[in-house]
Amino acid sequence: MEMEPIPALPLDMCIKYLQRQSSPTGVALAEDEFILHVEGTAKTQRVVRHIGQTSWPGRLTLTNRALYFEASKAVSYEDALKLDISRPDVDHRVNAGSTGPWGAPLFDKAMIYESSQLSEPVVLEFPELTGSTRRDHWLALTKEVIFLHRFLSKFQIEPPLRAWEIQARTILGIFRLHAAREMLRISPPVPSSFLIFYLFDELPKGDYVLEELSNSLGGTDAMHPCSATLILKRLNISHRIVEDAEVKEGLEGQAGGVAESLVSLETTIGQAREEAKELVEAKASVEGLKEEGIAYSLLILMELLIPLNQVLPWFQRILSWENPLITLAVLALSMLITYKEWIGCALATFLLLGVIEMLRARHKKMAEKCKEIVVSTSSEQTTMESIVSAQHGLNSFHAAVQKANIAILKIRSIVVSRAPKHAISVMLVMAGAAVLLMVVPFKYVIMATILLFFASNSKAGKSMSDEQGNRRLREWWDSIPVIPVRIVSDGMTS
Repeated sequence: MEMEPIPALPLDMCIKYLQRQSSPTGVALAEDEFILHVEGTAKTQRVVRHIGQTSWPGRLTLTNRALYFEASKAVSYEDALKLDISRPDVDHRVNAGSTGPWGAPLFDKAMIYESSQLSEPVVLEFPELTGSTRRDHWLALTKEVIFLHRFLSKFQIEPPLRAWEIQARTILGIFRLHAAREMLRISPPVPSSFLIFYLFDELPKGDYVLEELSNSLGGTDAMHPCSATLILKRLNISHRIVEDAEVKEGLEGQAGGVAESLVSLETTIGQAREEAKELVEAKASVEGLKEEGIAYSLLILMELLIPLNQVLPWFQRILSWENPLITLAVLALSMLITYKEWIGCALATFLLLGVIEMLRARHKKMAEKCKEIVVSTSSEQTTMESIVSAQHGLNSFHAAVQKANIAILKIRSIVVSRAPKHAISVMLVMAGAAVLLMVVPFKYVIMATILLFFASNSKAGKSMSDEQGNRRLREWWDSIPVIPVRIVSDGMTS
């Protein structure tokens, strides 16, 4: 991805500043490990680690292999806590988070690191007066290092020089980002403009771009003068393997396959950029809905469900036998599809009808005619009627939740045989149903169920319904005792 060049002076100043930083307390950095970012010192802004209800200010250091946090003492730092983010076999998760007094999520300025090696997440807060720019910056840099090592592991880039070239590109991108932020303090640049792996993790088909990037590295261990490895070497950041590597006098020595892979890489990047534009437009259309309150969200949902409300009465008319010929036709078709086992064909027909409907909408240019959906907030009810209606709806919802809880508790009583008589009845019915399903083909069971369902909704079926049997069943259900529920405040259950 092409980027505007950063002047050498700010870039050189950022590199020298990071090279002057001391190593984390109690830690010896590896030969190929370099400090990429530091905060929490006397000359920089604070970094706070939250452990339960306590907070510990300290210094946070990011290298191309790990995160180090050193809690502050009176005049120095404690031994550093090392979070190794270079291991690809560990599930690293870094997300934005919120902190506040007594655990309340009030300030959205924290970064939460979790991994399969830690018993609890590490919460790091980056206090600032407005916004969360610092947190977002650290989050992007940390993810970039994690994605870097995942890339090296996924595509098995084992030759040392090629692996270091990828690391050098990442390190150089981070340094360029620091320099750009120094020059544009009022309006800091977007980190994804400088960070390779962070960018392509967000872009659509970014994984394809990374695959082409791995192919473009080629099979040679020689370097060309414009490689990131040599650029870092000129900036006094070098790996020991660079000293023994051969430097090419240009790109003409590269194999034809590598040149073709570079062209393929550019093509894939172009496709990703085009799809990214579409993604940005789609996300922008969604943001407006996310900002609406719950009342407006419910109004929009009710408006969107109007087509479904128009379809439901049609099904109700079929089931209620208002037009016997149509109901008999639907019943016969359902029985035939089940008997012939044409369910797959029926689903295929349904999908094709959906395709035809979409083509009809395109032919009529419905997208141009319906550019927006208008939802009216006006109501014929008075303010008092609206309040009463809302209270009635809340009570109905509360009653539905209570019925659901009671039903689940009754089922649990049957399962654990708290109601022995009812449990025996249920076990006998389940055993009988199991024998029936083993003996009778399943399609006949479905056909019988469909026939019984349609017959029960007909006038003859309703007149022949066994009211006494329904009453016995209701009394049987009501006689099931539920397991007592005890609510405690400390979260302990017995």
